[in-house]
Amino acid sequence: MSHSTEHSAAACRASRHTRVQHLITADESSLVELETLLSTLPLCSTGRVFIEVSDAGHIFALRAPARMTVTWLDRSRRSGAPGSARACTPGLALARAVGAWADEMLCADDDQTRIHLLGGYLGTADIVDHLTDLGIPAERVHAPERFGLTARR
Repeated sequence: MSHSTEHSAAACRASRHTRVQHLITADESSLVELETLLSTLPLCSTGRVFIEVSDAGHIFALRAPARMTVTWLDRSRRSGAPGSARACTPGLALARAVGAWADEMLCADDDQTRIHLLGGYLGTADIVDHLTDLGIPAERVHAPERFGLTARR
């Protein structure tokens, strides 16, 4: 039986309405892109948004669909590699968080999670590698074209 993909308010309240999960990442350099992307999602969208920022001064009340969980990752409050006593480098907190989430949540062969990776190259490259290692086809991972990450697969 097929389910409606219409995104009216009534359709979103229906118990049989198909909801596709989203995984969205960003950092302090891509907040405008993130806000634009989130504004295009249907109100009934579900999923996770991970945002890495250099410090708490970049955290603000982000408007996202109610069923989406937004997680802010403040690099200034995180450490680098375990046991190194180094500061958290750009992209590291994001790659760690998304990797852990993906290991737990992207386990079905027919998973249709929509993946949008915004932000800097370092974290995005590590995330693309991790997701494709999990068996997610590279063409389903949307990353900034300028990085050439999904084309190299």
